[in-house]
Amino acid sequence: MFTREELQVCKRCSLHKTRTHALVGEGNIHADVMLIAQAPGEREDKENRMFVGPSGEILHTLLNESNIAENELYMTNLIKCNLPKNRKPKQSEIRACSIYLDSEIEAIAPKILAPLGYYATKYIFEKFTLPSFSKKEFPELIGKVFISENYKIFPLSHPASLLYHHEFITKFVNNLKKLKQLSRS
Repeated sequence: MFTREELQVCKRCSLHKTRTHALVGEGNIHADVMLIAQAPGEREDKENRMFVGPSGEILHTLLNESNIAENELYMTNLIKCNLPKNRKPKQSEIRACSIYLDSEIEAIAPKILAPLGYYATKYIFEKFTLPSFSKKEFPELIGKVFISENYKIFPLSHPASLLYHHEFITKFVNNLKKLKQLSRS
């Protein structure tokens, strides 16, 4: 797997010009579950830590509510650098940065990949040759299990969406509980 130092000098796309840090994944390198978010937010970029911003706060709370200890997880991002103004990632950025995620998946070898949100799920589905889907179809995939190669793929909504849609919190917690059960089976 790549080192933190290698990632900090990455210039594979133009995001290196606007980032403070390129974030390396965090957590248990022997985890059965890998959470894959889209990209670090502004606060994550400044502090060089995963999930320390508003969506991270809600994620930590809901993981705790679901009895999932963070030391049971490895958390990472599809894109390792902050996307200016939280814009959508460009396909060229995904292509350039995905080598790092691929390396993490290979090194950690989790049983379950849990992509958070549309872009992370889309990349994982393409990587593991699962059926393509549109943004409109994405909500139907959330909380369902897909099998490919040696992985169970369990798409989840991104916790940032819960900041604006509190009505989805119960469903998110239920999906985290399913994820916990899935990791034990």
